[in-house]
Amino acid sequence: MADLFDNPDPDDRDPRDRGDAPRGSASARPAHRPLADRIRPQRLGDVVGQGDVLGPDGPLGAMLAAGSLSSLILWGPPGVGKTTIARLLADQTDREFVQISAIFSGVPELRKLFDAARQRHATGQGTLLFVDEIHRFNKAQQDSFLPHMEDGTILLVGATTENPSFELNAALLSRAQVVVLKRLELSDLELLAQRAERELGRALPLTGEARESLLTMADGDGRAVLNLIEQVMAWKTDHPLGPAELSQRLMRRAAKYDKSGDEHYNLISALHKSVRGSDPDAALYWLARMLEGGEDPRYLARRITRMAIEDIGLADPAAQRHCLDAWAMYERLGSPEGELALANAVIYLALAPKSNASYAAYKAARAEARKTGSLMPPAHILNAPTRLMKEQGYGAGYAYDHDAEDGFSGQNYFPEGMRRPVLYTPVERGFERELKKRLDWFVSQRLKRGG
Repeated sequence: MADLFDNPDPDDRDPRDRGDAPRGSASARPAHRPLADRIRPQRLGDVVGQGDVLGPDGPLGAMLAAGSLSSLILWGPPGVGKTTIARLLADQTDREFVQISAIFSGVPELRKLFDAARQRHATGQGTLLFVDEIHRFNKAQQDSFLPHMEDGTILLVGATTENPSFELNAALLSRAQVVVLKRLELSDLELLAQRAERELGRALPLTGEARESLLTMADGDGRAVLNLIEQVMAWKTDHPLGPAELSQRLMRRAAKYDKSGDEHYNLISALHKSVRGSDPDAALYWLARMLEGGEDPRYLARRITRMAIEDIGLADPAAQRHCLDAWAMYERLGSPEGELALANAVIYLALAPKSNASYAAYKAARAEARKTGSLMPPAHILNAPTRLMKEQGYGAGYAYDHDAEDGFSGQNYFPEGMRRPVLYTPVERGFERELKKRLDWFVSQRLKRGG
């Protein structure tokens, strides 16, 4: 995928593509240069929005100051300058800049690149190999970079929009530093807009409110805002356009959302934690973001039900029923009407009393089961349907709880000799406050009766 200001430099093109044809011929007219190419930064200090990375105290700034640039993985959303930074790093370190995309390149292309880089290396010329969408290379292809990184044949700079921890091999990550690039803020996009206006020699034909709407449409993507500006500058208008006129002429850019990638996991995590944090407004916002991004409502119904089980549990047993009812209502109504049932469930969960006591108790019970999985139940609670089993003591001494005082015998139900664990510790919230009273009574009676 291309990135901010990533069009090839005119001087790097083949002379036949630069309009070097006889005057008067049709091909003599210079080709159109996109606005993003025309205002592409020529120095690292001109790159907007990444001061934390490029500044003197940032990872790249410190490397360059020390003269010890290492291989890098640039991780960030589209349009934040990954390609631009890689190109300028090559310029600043006097290396040949070579760019490929993992989408279109395979093993044969890589071999050719490595051979060419090896020849340059032999003459003292370094190579900065920029690999866009590096996460799309498979394990074997990623491994092919390793020997050439280790012997200095190439300095690898990979770009990815996906979490490197999940998408890149550990061996590759151990040889490269991950640098996180941030989504551009509105102030960064405004700076790009001002540069575009200086380049074009006129102001955007927009009111202040419409200008802010335009920047918002770009959704933190620098390349997108420059493309939008180029469209607006091509309009013929005799007055500044307002937000309504702007929205009529421009389609709002689709929100960045990948149902199988980082955004999917980031947003469901945000929804879950907003519910856990009892913030219905934030929970509704993240639910809406996922639905607007095209998430399957059935996936959301399942995850919302999981939230009720994990984070509310027995503090409000009705929460699980609300989620199942919302799920069933969605199945009956479909989209978009059924999505309101999911929103109702999210609000209910966010405002419900919270407890993970049953979730924690279940995990603790699983841990105990793994440690003591071969221990038999105590003989007195085993049924004895045969004579042999009765002779072995099965069922002997069992106290029928309904015959005991208060309907509670206080017997031990754990394996003989096993230390009695405390697994369930209810909280003093919601319905679990009542459960805690009951549990405390049973514990005190068990101690009295020696169970």
